Amino acid sequence: MTVRVMLVDDQALLRTGFRMVLDAQPDMTVVAEASDGAEALERLRAAAVDVVLMDVRMPRLDGVEATRRIRERGEGGPGNPRVLILTTFDLDEYAFSALRAGASGFLLKDVPPNELLGAIRAVHSGDAVVAPSTTRRLIDHFATLLPAAGERPRARGLERLTSREREVLLLVAQGLSNGEIAARLVLSEATVKTHVGRVLGKLELRDRVQAVVLAYETGLVRAGGGPATG
Repeated sequence: MTVRVMLVDDQALLRTGFRMVLDAQPDMTVVAEASDGAEALERLRAAAVDVVLMDVRMPRLDGVEATRRIRERGEGGPGNPRVLILTTFDLDEYAFSALRAGASGFLLKDVPPNELLGAIRAVHSGDAVVAPSTTRRLIDHFATLLPAAGERPRARGLERLTSREREVLLLVAQGLSNGEIAARLVLSEATVKTHVGRVLGKLELRDRVQAVVLAYETGLVRAGGGPATG
């Protein structure tokens, strides 16, 4: 199956570079490009797209609002493609908001080609890009933007988690993959996958990225990636 990708960035040269890398893959093809979020929504109405590589800072309509409209409102046509955010570390303070808006993860713009390709394939298969160390650093950076401890919301359904499910949620929030969690807890990957599915279902979350966001917002995990204490 060929992964159909849309490139959304106001820098034409950067789009050209990404297109060269993606079109060279036997299982990927760039089917559309856009220079901002508004144009992306227009193009999505006419093109069948599986994954959108979305820049954050763009004129007219930024990547956060474009992501929200695609994922939550279903704008941009049928298919409701998954969104992978492109960001620059320490500059784009909107990336965390994009995750909350429904993005399946984010990448640095200078990401190595193999990581870019792996992330696109992971997102297309229904996973979320939360494991790389760059993601953990970015989450730590954006954690400073979250509400103070006394203002944090209570997550609906959190009390329904078993102790094992809560343990799995904490490890997901620290950026561990299913394989890493399995090794840490001495479980099979299939068992970990089942636990993750139950956590997402009980908390009414779309994917692992939303689980990470929830863990930080509710104070389950502190900045730095470790479980909250006290």
